[in-house]
Parts: sequence; C-alpha cells; structure tokens
Amino acid sequence: MPNRVQDLLGIEIPIVQAPMTYIARAGLAAAVSEAGGLGVVESLTDEGRADLLRMRDLTAKPYAANLMIQGWKNDPSIVDVLAEAGVPVVTTSAGDPGLFTDRLHDAGITVLHVVGTLRGAQKARDAGVDGLVVEGVEGGGFKGALSASTLVLLPLVAQHVDLPLIAAGGICDATSMAAALVLGADGVQMGTRMLATHEAGVHQHFKDAIVGAGDDATVLLSVPGNPTMRVLRNELTARTEHDTKLLGRITDLYFGGEMDASVANTGQVSARIGSVEPVADVVRRTWDGCRAALDAASARLG
Repeated sequence: MPNRVQDLLGIEIPIVQAPMTYIARAGLAAAVSEAGGLGVVESLTDEGRADLLRMRDLTAKPYAANLMIQGWKNDPSIVDVLAEAGVPVVTTSAGDPGLFTDRLHDAGITVLHVVGTLRGAQKARDAGVDGLVVEGVEGGGFKGALSASTLVLLPLVAQHVDLPLIAAGGICDATSMAAALVLGADGVQMGTRMLATHEAGVHQHFKDAIVGAGDDATVLLSVPGNPTMRVLRNELTARTEHDTKLLGRITDLYFGGEMDASVANTGQVSARIGSVEPVADVVRRTWDGCRAALDAASARLG
C-alpha cells in the first residue's frame, strides 16, 4: 500500500523536521531533505525568509516552509514571499488554516496544518488542507494546556479524519516511529531530536542539556498573556508565572548558550536522546529500524 505522506510530499522517507522559530534554518532543513526527509524553514523572522532562497542552492530535494498564522494573519503577502521563493510545501500552525489554505493552493503549494485536538483536525480538514501534523502534548513548544498525549490524540484523529497524518510529540527513533505508524500515522515529525544534531545551529550548551535531560526535565509553562509552552526546567521556570519579562532573550539561550537567559522549547522525548549526531544518521537509522521494530513487536506476540 503506498505511503500517503511520501506520495503527497514527494519524499523518500516519511520524516519531517519540526518548524522551530529561529532554529529551523537552511542548514538544518537542507540536511534533512538531503537525507530523504522533509526539511522545514521558519518564515517568521527576516533570517528565516532569507534562508528560503538559500534552500535552492543547498538541495534539489523537496523542502517546506512554516507559516505561523498568528504572526501573519494581517499580512497575506507572506504567500507571495513563499511562492516567489519556490516553496513547494507549507506547514501552517498557530491559527485558523482557513485564512491561508486557499491562497496557498492558488500558488500551487501543498498545505499541512499542525493540530493538537480532534476539533482542530476536523476544522483543518474542512478548510481543505492536504494533510495534518498531529502533535501530542509531549512535544516541545506551544501547546494547549488541556491537550492530549500522542497515544490518545493520534488514533482519535485517524479514526475521524481521512487525511495523510504525520505524528509529532514523543518521536525520536525507530521504535517511536513504529508506534506512531501503528496508531494511524503515515509519517512522523521530529523536533527535539533534530535539535541534538550537528547541523542544528543552536549552541552546544543547549544540545548538551537535551542529551543530559531526564524524564522530569520538561514542564508545561503557562504564563499570563502567553501561550502554554513545554520547556526545559531551569532557574527561570519556577519564577516566570510572576514575571513575564523572563521569557525574553530566547536567542541568547539558543545561540549564546546562556541556559538561564530564557526558557527553551523542548519535548519530553529529550529523556530518550543520548547523543548529538549527524542528521543523516538520525533519519536513516529511524527509517531503516522502523520495520525491524515492528517485526520485533510481532515476534513478542508469538
């Protein structure tokens, strides 16, 4: 049976890199695409939009841009920017996909929308998106405070929405990819695992913090006036509830290595990441080992 994500996106391996603002830049995205997956470049910053043009020089394989709807809802010209850059796929997130899906389709762009609830998945389907990234609350970054885990959300969406599905949240290797496929996904998205790679542009201190994380290393942080986020615990996370200014200086953390300068969007799966590796090794080992993991599970059933 053909894999719907591979067919939809024109990629060899149904693995997508997460669209991390500031971090999802051309070097990382091109490495993922060259490895056979789908690299994603963020479009919220000036540097990210400039990197979209660089992608054509770095890879001839499919890649994507992320469109954070909340940041662009009053400026539809971003669609022109994406089209002029020749972006073939866009992942939309953080807002109503109905605001941009038709415009993106008119520009010949395939649209995936990130969802964290069944209702969101149904709304995106009705807006005409081509596929969904279904992200459980385990994942790093912006989350719904009451969102379900991937184990609950993914099969629920698969039961009710007939679209190609990419599982996100808690995915970092062959066994977690195999589990996602059993739960109804056609592919997976990895964010935290891609942070701990040679090609990720973040500081080594951040990568080391991911590798050294335990299963209690992240927290869902809800600060008044800000969206709920899953972040690494640090000296700030206990105080941000009362001081929203502590959420600033994120680039000092990401790129300067000042791990208490802000809060670091990181998934619970950091507890399962033991080393910093090349992107190509992560992608290939995950894909090659997925079928072996499924066979091993079947063997345990006798």
